[in-house]
Amino acid sequence: MLRRREGVVGERSSGSLVGPVEPPSLHVMTLNIRRRMNGVTWRRSDRWRHRAPAVRALLRQEQPTLVGVQEAMPDQADAVRAALGVAYRFVGRGHGPRGSGEGCPIFFDAERLELVDWDQAALSDQPREAGSRSWGNLIPRILVTARFRDRRTGAAFTAVNTHLDPFSPRSRVRSVDALQKMVGHGPSILTGDLNAGEGSRTLRALLDDSGLQDAWTAAARRLTASVGTFAGYRAPRPSRPRIDWIVVTPDVQVASAGINTFRHGGVWPSDHLPVQAVVTIASGRTAA
Repeated sequence: MLRRREGVVGERSSGSLVGPVEPPSLHVMTLNIRRRMNGVTWRRSDRWRHRAPAVRALLRQEQPTLVGVQEAMPDQADAVRAALGVAYRFVGRGHGPRGSGEGCPIFFDAERLELVDWDQAALSDQPREAGSRSWGNLIPRILVTARFRDRRTGAAFTAVNTHLDPFSPRSRVRSVDALQKMVGHGPSILTGDLNAGEGSRTLRALLDDSGLQDAWTAAARRLTASVGTFAGYRAPRPSRPRIDWIVVTPDVQVASAGINTFRHGGVWPSDHLPVQAVVTIASGRTAA
């Protein structure tokens, strides 16, 4: 079991890392759910039917206020919503021309957060053309943007969720330009699998001179040690990089952050580990 103090690494099979929070705090999670794989040629640990109960157990236990999910096929997005409960909604669709394929949906507790508006754009030279590709990425890449008002505090903020290309450094850096246009104008929270670690060209482009902050670094308290978030269904290693990120503007205070090593019945929910943070946005602050 992983105790809540920095420097301890291990499996967590019971007890929430964060769990439900009270206002004005918001519990934020980013999770690459791993797209559905059910074929007999895939290893059992990768098959969605094998992992789905673990995903359900994770989400029911943690109950985040806001979740950015990556690689979600439409049926997986429906499963996440069902696991979170009837109060939750989501925005975002697949990256294909007709909304098919993998998506980066943003899930939220609609009893706590009022959705003001949302949008989805391609990370390409044709951002309004669904399914478009540019900059060397072979698979269409997208970002989902949602603007919320906290029903309990009145605070407004922007949430952005994305999944950057794993193969093309050029695509990742070009994508940063689009991300920065969506965040940094009022309180903002960016979640995503950025396929890049701390100190990478991608993260330098995102964080340096932009005013954006890594929630892990900014956290007043770290609930776990830093481990590689792409664990591949194995015990995570401190020597591996964090490639799954929560990034915030300076007007978003980060009380705590952690990397969740939860397993359910010995099963990992995904080949990625969830990153979670507890944040606070001052009431009366508005998002552009």
